[in-house]
Amino acid sequence: MALCSAGIAVEIREVDLKNKPVHLLAISPKGTVPVLQLVNGDVLEESLVIMNWALTQADPEHWLNANDEAESLIKWNDVEFKYYLDRYKYADRYPEFPQDYYRQQAARFLIELNERLKRNRYLCGQQISIADVGIFPFIRQFASVDREWWQDSPFQVVNNWLQSFVESELFTLVMKQQR
Repeated sequence: MALCSAGIAVEIREVDLKNKPVHLLAISPKGTVPVLQLVNGDVLEESLVIMNWALTQADPEHWLNANDEAESLIKWNDVEFKYYLDRYKYADRYPEFPQDYYRQQAARFLIELNERLKRNRYLCGQQISIADVGIFPFIRQFASVDREWWQDSPFQVVNNWLQSFVESELFTLVMKQQR
């Protein structure tokens, strides 16, 4: 979404992570996605790095103008929330605790987001920011694990925020480009 917002054209290649292409491993030995190889040969290997790079090229919607909270929210998402999200999604791989335990741990982040979104339209204020765009895909994954639970959850403010992104013109365009 950041690449699209910045007006940067890219070639999207689907990657089967069980059969990683030689070219991917040549430019990024760790073999994770996403990976963006720039025209000059530089390689960006993390979503947030790619987003920041794109938005420093052009930021027409001012996503980088968020307050300092954006960085701490993204860090919380990328470290703690994602840890529990992965265990919630794949609880059978992590039998140390039941799935509900992982959901409860992840919900601590959702409580914070819910409170923020009760006060503001977006996570860091009244304007969309890199925090919103960087975090919503993970919330989308969380919501998809148990849709019935999610629909009845106490996180309806977060759900409304999530739906605004999922139904947005930009997200629809980006998802269409990836097909």
